[in-house]
Amino acid sequence: MDTYGDRQVPFCPGGNLYRIRAGDTFFSIAQRFRISVDALIRANPGVNPDNLQIGQVICIPVAVPPTVCPPGTFVYQVRPGDTFFALARRFGTTVDAIMRVNPGVNPEALLVGQNICIPGAPGPPPPPGRIYIVQPGDTMFSIAQRFGVSLQALIQANPQIPDPNVITPGMRIFIPV
Repeated sequence: MDTYGDRQVPFCPGGNLYRIRAGDTFFSIAQRFRISVDALIRANPGVNPDNLQIGQVICIPVAVPPTVCPPGTFVYQVRPGDTFFALARRFGTTVDAIMRVNPGVNPEALLVGQNICIPGAPGPPPPPGRIYIVQPGDTMFSIAQRFGVSLQALIQANPQIPDPNVITPGMRIFIPV
């Protein structure tokens, strides 16, 4: 186990962390991420697949081959808050164009750290930082204090949050360095 914010989470080298939602089963999660149930069980020793808890964090073992993008596109690593719509706006393309160069990528299940292809020329590299999962009682101010960043820097690093006064447990936010 590692710590992620104030919570303990599974060690997940080469994979992605996933927070259990209502209705999730290992079978449905395995289907969503196109992995086997056995691989999911192996990546989460000590997790009872018959007793998943909403909010519980598990490891999605993603054996990701290098991303090869078609000509005229570039590789982009998904960051917190990214959606195909937001990426299309950021890079001056369309959602349809992003979907065309990423067949098999579910836009409803993007994972932080996942590589996808974006049509056009790359933008500036993402800033250094880390991901934090909002806990009950957190505010943007308290999170900024905890990680030693200014409130303004925290707000600017998270444009996906429309109202910084309204954050909810389970939200993923980016903590800039």
